[in-house]
Parts: sequence; structure tokens; C-alpha cells
Amino acid sequence: MGYIFLFLIGFGLSVTGGVTLIAYLNFLPAGVSWMDYFIFIQGRPECYFLPVGFVIMAIAIYSYPNHP
Repeated sequence: MGYIFLFLIGFGLSVTGGVTLIAYLNFLPAGVSWMDYFIFIQGRPECYFLPVGFVIMAIAIYSYPNHP
């Protein structure tokens, strides 16, 4: 049960981070360059939820006991 909970936490963080990154892409049509976009998201803590969530999901998947 703990592995499923850990996976769901990682999934939620990944969704939050991914939606945030996509939402910040709306700055590009407003005239922000790609370099300015990457510098901006580097300073936003919620953008790090995507890779952190992937790592937590990977830990939950690879730690799950497989009984044949």
C-alpha cells in the first residue's frame, strides 16, 4: 500500500510540474525568448516538481516487490 501511495505522490508532483511548465510557455508569444524562458523556470521552485515526481515514481516502481 505504501508503494502505491508513494507512486501517487510522485504522479501528482509530476502533473503539477508539467502543467506549470506548459502554462509558463504562454510567455513565449508575449515576446520572451527561449533563453529568458529557461532562466525564468530555473528560478521557479514549482518547475522542479516534474523531475522530482519522476524520480519518486521510479523509486516506487522499482521498489515494488514482484512475487511470481
